[in-house]
Amino acid sequence: MHGLAACVAAHPLPHLLVSPYENAVLIANRAAERHFGIDSEGFAHIKFSDLFEQDTIGYLHVATQQAMNQRFAWTRALRPVGARDDAGALEHCLVAETLEGTLLILMSIQDVDAQERRSIDDEADTMHRAGLSEWRRAERFLREIERRHHLILSAAGEGIYGVDANGITTFVNPAAEDMLGYRAEELIGREMHQKVHHKHSDGSHYPVHECPIYNAFRSNKITTVDDECFWRKDGKPLRVEYTSTPLLENGEAAGAVIVFRDISQRKTDEERLRGALSENAALRERLEKENAYLQEQILTQSNHNEILGRSEAIQRIIRQIDVVAGTAANVLITGESGTGKELVAGAIHQASRRKDRPLIRVNCAAVPRELFESEFFGHVRGSFSGAIRDRVGRFELADGGTLFLDEVGEIPLELQSKLLRVLQEGSFERVGEEKTRQVDVRIIAATNRDLKAEVEQGRFREDLFFRLNVFPIECSPLRQRRDDIPLLAQHFLRLSCQRLNVPEPRLSRANVEELERYAWPGNARELQNVIERAAILARQGRLMFNLPAGPKAKQLTRELPVAGDGGRILTATEIQDLEERNIRAALDASGGRVAGPNGAAELLAMKPQTLYSRLRKMEYAGSS
Repeated sequence: MHGLAACVAAHPLPHLLVSPYENAVLIANRAAERHFGIDSEGFAHIKFSDLFEQDTIGYLHVATQQAMNQRFAWTRALRPVGARDDAGALEHCLVAETLEGTLLILMSIQDVDAQERRSIDDEADTMHRAGLSEWRRAERFLREIERRHHLILSAAGEGIYGVDANGITTFVNPAAEDMLGYRAEELIGREMHQKVHHKHSDGSHYPVHECPIYNAFRSNKITTVDDECFWRKDGKPLRVEYTSTPLLENGEAAGAVIVFRDISQRKTDEERLRGALSENAALRERLEKENAYLQEQILTQSNHNEILGRSEAIQRIIRQIDVVAGTAANVLITGESGTGKELVAGAIHQASRRKDRPLIRVNCAAVPRELFESEFFGHVRGSFSGAIRDRVGRFELADGGTLFLDEVGEIPLELQSKLLRVLQEGSFERVGEEKTRQVDVRIIAATNRDLKAEVEQGRFREDLFFRLNVFPIECSPLRQRRDDIPLLAQHFLRLSCQRLNVPEPRLSRANVEELERYAWPGNARELQNVIERAAILARQGRLMFNLPAGPKAKQLTRELPVAGDGGRILTATEIQDLEERNIRAALDASGGRVAGPNGAAELLAMKPQTLYSRLRKMEYAGSS
């Protein structure tokens, strides 16, 4: 750098060392100071482009771009600020050099008139000696000048074209031809506005007097437009940004040079990004609304203040909820179908520190075996037939919240090991994806099966059972807490009448005694169904329950005594036998119909899918 500075300072012609990216003069020699009338300190406070008249800045940009691309450029179109109108032409030569990793431009300035006077004198003397051969050399010299101008236009990556004061095209560079689809000869001599700028992007007419390109040279101001539409020869729109630089001749408008760039892809990307951001915002809003609805549903349905009952069994469950809710322990809720296991799970979640996060429920008995893994962990598009888009699994949905695994005993044995891994490590992979995802999920599981017996028979993993059974809660069947029947019946009656919009009939003492005598194999869910049906059929304020045929409560408890009633403890085999006999009784009462009105599933207050699953297992056990 020091050696170059010394060479610049010693040169007799005006020289400038310029940083094109910073638009700054780094070094100016004495001749340049005299030429521009600025001392060395002044150069440090002025932009390089401000040294020249504004109507010639377009030529400066083109020459600088050519020098940066081809290492050399020259122009005679530049005029320094404050130059007299009768001042001679100046030739500006630009040479690009890379010093210490930085691209710089060295500009030299020479008086063309003085140079040409010397050249003419020499040429005249030479013509006398050499005759016509020297005239041919002069002609080659002029052609070289024209060739250099052509190289400048051809080297530019942006589209460039010129128009005269009437808007007639004077030149078009190759980049403009490529972008517009026209050959130069199809544009030169034609009015450019009518060819490529005659319509707005919406197809409406674009009057020529509103065109910024024409306003630029008529107002003698450089005009830049960020987003407009040029029209290609094939009729397709081309989104461009452009700068129109006016050209002056003797102070009068002579036309303009227009430099434009294709921004179609950039605008398309911006629109896609805005669309994606809008879609994400809408999705986030929808998920927030769904979560708010879910939390409201949990609050109204699962608050343990709504767990009704005066019996010791219910009070014990409420105490257990209060103890375990504030911890992160997994909970295993056991009990027959319809005893309120889901209600207990919701109450635990609502009383926990995770209550502001979702409670996600999975009915394991209703998930097809081949879709278990996708249901729990999600999948990526194309991972299996029918996977047309990515799907978020239940564990991801429950991240930060609680996952309630209803009928957990129905989970296939081959999936239990993967479930165990999530419980132990908090990590999993979606189906068809290798990326490991981390989640923080609390598990509450429920089952009406004896999981210990399932473990002994090899149908449930022992290590998974221990993971789930950290804090067990048992929901007693309704027949063991008959003291709660009046309160539950009155509550279900009020809810049913409100929902059905019918008058609320009176629940008589005779009604209560009839309800207390029934065994309730479907537990509280069956009681709710019976009350709702009675509310629909009530006549003149009288309730008629029409309970299905089955064992009476006293008879059942006498045949199968339970702990707490002074009798023996039932074995797992006896409980399973009781359940199977109860299912067969329901099938007999329904005439063998499983689903639908008065079907066995309704009599048992059980979901048809769950009952079908039990029947398949009963058939398998019988065949073995």
